[in-house]
Amino acid sequence: MANPKIKSSAQTVKKSNATAGRKPMAKSLYSRVDLEEIFRRFSIQRPEPKGELEHVNPFTLVVAVALSAQATDAGVNKATRALFAVADTPQKMLDLGEERIREYIKTIGLYRNKAKNVMALSEKLITDFGGEVPRTREELITLPGVGRKTANVVLSMAFGQATMAVDTHIFRIANRLLLAPGKTPDEVEHRLMQIIPDQYLYHAHHWLILHGRYCCKARKPECERCVIADLCRSPEKTWDIPAPLVELPAQIIGAEAAG
Repeated sequence: MANPKIKSSAQTVKKSNATAGRKPMAKSLYSRVDLEEIFRRFSIQRPEPKGELEHVNPFTLVVAVALSAQATDAGVNKATRALFAVADTPQKMLDLGEERIREYIKTIGLYRNKAKNVMALSEKLITDFGGEVPRTREELITLPGVGRKTANVVLSMAFGQATMAVDTHIFRIANRLLLAPGKTPDEVEHRLMQIIPDQYLYHAHHWLILHGRYCCKARKPECERCVIADLCRSPEKTWDIPAPLVELPAQIIGAEAAG
């Protein structure tokens, strides 16, 4: 019987170095080649995707994202446009007071509780962080009304960090397309962060949100308009031919879009 071959330490080091830069593959029906192509197409379609919540600084972004829970971005923008014109810092928000904040945001769902949270997070920013929005997830989620999704949005949009903010659109798409199926937003976030190619990670959450909002819609996906229709593994898919891969018109955010 032949002796089993024993790998030398040099061979082991060489192999570990070769695989060190690779991401571990999470549960997904898509190959690495498929994933590269999916996000390559999104990058051509929307080279510079943007979040659609209006804000003027990191503080107003935190407030806007916290207010957006169970509300549309358009509805939040309509309410906060006037609010942020008079209160764009934690101190100005505290000076405004809870009752006046409620008046500004009363068209948004759960506005009474959200007004309390805006006051509380403004106060905590002043007392614990010198009036500045913190730059770590661990600190952000200590703010009233700020959860992991909100923290991820702020880290990405305000501070340029590559994060995955799993909202309803991303959660739906990850499961519908069998891209990174999971039972909870945290599970989906973890899997997406594993499978998305590094060079596309920074913009990935905006691509997926916008794809879910405008193409892979909740009630009726518009598969004939989808640039990844040929790669999609969704059992709900009704079309196999990808839409023409062309750059979409630049996004119009905020007051311009409303006007």
